[in-house]
Amino acid sequence: MAAAQRPEVRPAPAAPTGTPAAPSPAPRPLGEHRRWPASFADRLTTPLPGMRAFARLAREGAFRPGPDGLRGIPDLPYEPAPLPDAEPGTVSVTWAGHASWVLRTGGLTVLTDPVWSRRILGTPSRMTPVGVRWEDLPPVDAVVISHNHYDHLDAPTIKRLPRHTALFVPAGLARWFRRRGFSRVTELDWWESAELGGVRFEFVPAHHWSKRSLIDTCRSLWGGWILTDTQSAAPRKLYFAGDTGYGHWFAEIGRRHPGIDLALLPIGAYAPRWWLSDVHADPEEAVKACLDLGARRMAPMHWATFVLSAEPVMEPLYRARTAWARAGLPREDLWDLPIGASRTLGEALPGP
Repeated sequence: MAAAQRPEVRPAPAAPTGTPAAPSPAPRPLGEHRRWPASFADRLTTPLPGMRAFARLAREGAFRPGPDGLRGIPDLPYEPAPLPDAEPGTVSVTWAGHASWVLRTGGLTVLTDPVWSRRILGTPSRMTPVGVRWEDLPPVDAVVISHNHYDHLDAPTIKRLPRHTALFVPAGLARWFRRRGFSRVTELDWWESAELGGVRFEFVPAHHWSKRSLIDTCRSLWGGWILTDTQSAAPRKLYFAGDTGYGHWFAEIGRRHPGIDLALLPIGAYAPRWWLSDVHADPEEAVKACLDLGARRMAPMHWATFVLSAEPVMEPLYRARTAWARAGLPREDLWDLPIGASRTLGEALPGP
């Protein structure tokens, strides 16, 4: 989503190479009430655009693809299918569209940034339907939220959830959910974790920002999530990036979490680059991020659902496939799923 003006900040320094991974702190209690600073603007990697950038964007009119870029809408991949069985020791992922996934790991069903609405504020209606009908979902055990932008935190979808659903959210965002009656909300800072049913949920940094109204810029944190099945004979580790630009955090996440089995990484909403490069990775950067993470597999997301920027709608997929091949990575490890499709990691499945 578009950025707002704010004071300049200096990028956070990258961790020294070759240093051992910092020990993870003990998991936080579920549902605890915490106090946070009034602003997280000091966590920004780069300054957000000011009025000159807004004026240039308006002058160039580069908000949406032109007619040629929209002609690809009928080609957007959409193949809904029944959810796979959740067998013990396996992890399955189903892409519902944009950054919304149905993850089944450690016996839990987890939704990421669930957006089941037909449209979001300030954006045209979905180009593709949701890949999983709400009524076809199994009982949802947990939800993870990356940040509070409207295409990642959708109030009408959240309203559909039972109020006892376990919610894992960024620091400063629990109050939004508690005001809506949710009783099991756990908010975390970067590198903090909590556990539910043998699955560890760790909140990790991202190159992004937060805003939901005219007066709340950066008042809650933003980030991604590492989900680890801690009880399986062959524990699996998933990384959900949420929404992020490319930067030093990927290498640091990989250093602290070696052996990520699958990285769910955004590849869309990147044009024009002068406007969005700090907060949205392009397809080539997503592949580079996967390499920085040391992840065994990558599943692209954050494209094919909403028109948020100016690139042609099918371009993110073509560029991601090309970048993956140029990096010499095995084709079977690029899980470029159609919306509604699923893939499963089996307990005995070896890494590459």
